[in-house]
Amino acid sequence: MPAEAEVLGELRRLRSRIPQLTGALAASVDGLVLAQDATDVEVEGVCALTAAALGVALRLAEETHQGDFKELIVRGEKGYVATYAAGSCAVLTLLAEPRINVGRLHLEARRSSALIGELVDAAVQRAEEA
Repeated sequence: MPAEAEVLGELRRLRSRIPQLTGALAASVDGLVLAQDATDVEVEGVCALTAAALGVALRLAEETHQGDFKELIVRGEKGYVATYAAGSCAVLTLLAEPRINVGRLHLEARRSSALIGELVDAAVQRAEEA
């Protein structure tokens, strides 16, 4: 994907803005890795699990009449996993320490997911036109 370098750059900028992030992944909605800046996780597996969780979240939002999926956050004993819609074709998944400011996480992630969504959607559109 031509936008891969730009997406990776945004993941790295996001991690520099939020030091409590331990990983950042961009994936297609079907679980394929688009770009990643993460260590200590099996990236392909996390992206596949993200796709599965996304499917459940989409269905839950639909069944409860809450509108289009925007984000999903899981709080575990050792930190957070947060997934954000990124355009029509991708998601942004972030791994964070338990001490993160969740409000700041949402603020920064929403901005980054919008940018990543624009990059990926534009790349997909160019590929379809070619």
